[in-house]
Amino acid sequence: METPPRRRTLTEEDYYAGVLSRDIAVLPRALTLVESTRGEHQRLAEQVVTRLLPHTGNSIRVGITGPPGVGKSTFIESLGLHLVKSGRKVAVLAVDPSSGVSGGSILGDKTRMARLSAEASAFIRPSPSAGTLGGVARKTRETMLICEAAGFEIVLVETVGVGQSETMVAEMTDCFLALMMPGAGDELQGIKRGLLELVDVIAVNKADGDNQTAAEVAARQLERMLGLLTSKTGDVPAVVTCSAREHRNIDTVWEAVENRYESIKASGDLANRRCRQNTRWMWRIVDEQIRQAVTDHPAVAEIRTELEEQVLNGTLAPEAAARHIVEASGLRVCTT
Repeated sequence: METPPRRRTLTEEDYYAGVLSRDIAVLPRALTLVESTRGEHQRLAEQVVTRLLPHTGNSIRVGITGPPGVGKSTFIESLGLHLVKSGRKVAVLAVDPSSGVSGGSILGDKTRMARLSAEASAFIRPSPSAGTLGGVARKTRETMLICEAAGFEIVLVETVGVGQSETMVAEMTDCFLALMMPGAGDELQGIKRGLLELVDVIAVNKADGDNQTAAEVAARQLERMLGLLTSKTGDVPAVVTCSAREHRNIDTVWEAVENRYESIKASGDLANRRCRQNTRWMWRIVDEQIRQAVTDHPAVAEIRTELEEQVLNGTLAPEAAARHIVEASGLRVCTT
């Protein structure tokens, strides 16, 4: 049996030209390069992304969150099909839960969005969350920039669900959309105030059949709740109902998103918001790289197992163990 030929190694110029021309053979490889944890790949990815930066920033970035079972994938496919039919190019960054064994994606959004993935003007990229808080993959932002450089006018970022760090989604997108299920009373009381303070648009999904009335009731209750929370700022998020399964009111949801985007763009806040996002993301990367450098340090590797055993046995406080690890890496611990 003949050995299949190895794929040609791409250069920085190959990636740059391939992304700008939206070469379907190069684009996935560029995203794989960005997501790689190998040092040489990371350095090349940084060079490619830096060259592509002048071609980014022209898309509408939308973060989409919601509790499990709300129908995020069905909604995104319905929204994506609506946008494609209106002549827009759409990229979906579907952040899947990670397998605890392999670290890979579990759900595989391409299989859950079969109709959208068949569209020439749509691109779906499933990425494992790898345990990142908020269900945002480690390289989601860089992936988004590459999709923008490839000419996708709208980038939809789907997260695993409502986690502890919805701010990570809000801090990399222009508009934050939360999907809710029909419900009233006690069910709405469980929605975190922090989430409601972050969202720009709320869509109550599954507003069809017997759920229609419940969805309308939920929307009105959410509007009242948001009115109380945002009474001081006067900037109340839009609340709409829709049915992704029946493709009903999807255009209304998108109109609310686009109105929000145009509003912050006209006020000048869009440019300021993206600048702030870049700065915050820089420090997140600094935190991540410092942690990786400490973990990989040879001196840390020598004491790691012993310190972990002492913490597990209760003979050493986690704070003390952490200080030993940081000091072993050569960093100075500030105690004041």
